[in-house]
Amino acid sequence: MDKVDFWLTSGWHLLEKDSNNKLLPTEDFMKAYFSRPEVEIVEDSCDDEKILNKKLLEKPFSLVSNAELQKIKDDDVKFNYQMILNFRDFLSKSNNIEEAYLKFCRGEKINFPPLFLDQLVQNILRNILDESPIALQVRTAEIFFRSQVVSVAEDEIMLADEEMVNFQAKSLQSEKKTDKEQNVDIDILRESSADNYWERSDRFDTSIDVAYTKPGLDALARVIEKWIFHFLMVRVSVTPLQKIEDERWSWHVGLDSDSTIILNDLYNGKKISENILRQILCLFKLECDEKEGFLKEMINKPVYMALSMNKNQIVRFKPQNLLTNLPLANYS
Repeated sequence: MDKVDFWLTSGWHLLEKDSNNKLLPTEDFMKAYFSRPEVEIVEDSCDDEKILNKKLLEKPFSLVSNAELQKIKDDDVKFNYQMILNFRDFLSKSNNIEEAYLKFCRGEKINFPPLFLDQLVQNILRNILDESPIALQVRTAEIFFRSQVVSVAEDEIMLADEEMVNFQAKSLQSEKKTDKEQNVDIDILRESSADNYWERSDRFDTSIDVAYTKPGLDALARVIEKWIFHFLMVRVSVTPLQKIEDERWSWHVGLDSDSTIILNDLYNGKKISENILRQILCLFKLECDEKEGFLKEMINKPVYMALSMNKNQIVRFKPQNLLTNLPLANYS
């Protein structure tokens, strides 16, 4: 059976890898950014813009002086070039893309659109999942870099891509010539239909069930394990939970902003309303598989994790929390 391919528009195919399987930005990768619509040459483009555009498409890592940039007449275009140049320089200062992303995780300020970070996350995950891709894992990996709309039923917690849901809703409004909010049906990706994912992977148009005991939740746990190992070289086991019952609870990690607040309050014994508790969608127990992987005081103790929706029923996953908030013995 031929190896499946996915996320063809991510840019991963334009990247190279070093001996440690970490990603290296290439000229072709940066050319894709200098070909974005925001800096595309149009009829009104001035001569200086055309000169800079040609220079960067030929040699994307060329030095660009402030004087060259200031010659561009359109302020919006000038700003757009500056953002891409900032992103390029951010990548160039590191040995590989993973190292650059870790610098952001550990506090380095960025001066380019956060969207570019999401694109890095997608490319890193594309690399992590390349060897033996499993459709449910690849779909749950989308949660790391694309916000999800939540729909909760009796025994289901469905996550669907926010952008796709909004697009389909607006299409229905236009079709029905109404301003009323429209409910949309997003195809559910299940184990029985998982192979359908590959041909539509770039459309982000499937939903997945991450309720307790469902295969989608197990898939998310496996992606979390792989993400941590790829960056930190620490093997962990992630197990879904129904609830946290542990008098020795010592450490927790929120996988989004709301979960961080909720877990902090639970840990500190604060009273939390049922409405807030209902925001929690998934709970996990993370255990280190290596004897000296965690801090001495955390040996044989689990780290508890939660994934929650916000009050608008949106999940905004923060994959950086998995790389900076664990009790690692060797944090470097």
